[in-house]
Amino acid sequence: MKLLIRNLSRSLTEEDLEALFAPYGEVAECTLVMDEKTGGSKGFGFVEMPGPGNGKAAMKSLNATEIAGQVIRVKRAQEK
Repeated sequence: MKLLIRNLSRSLTEEDLEALFAPYGEVAECTLVMDEKTGGSKGFGFVEMPGPGNGKAAMKSLNATEIAGQVIRVKRAQEK
């Protein structure tokens, strides 16, 4: 299950994001979307978890929680 995480603190790293989701199961991929001009985070990213149950548990537990001073939003990513 691929999750979209919005409203992330710009100081959060991919390692921080992976550590946040790891307690809910295996994290296959973790990517922050970066600004090409500044090289900094755009404040959102994606986490892919192979187990759909793990992804749902992470989504339910982490959505609307405060992480690094920001209330994050976690939802299932739309397939292109």
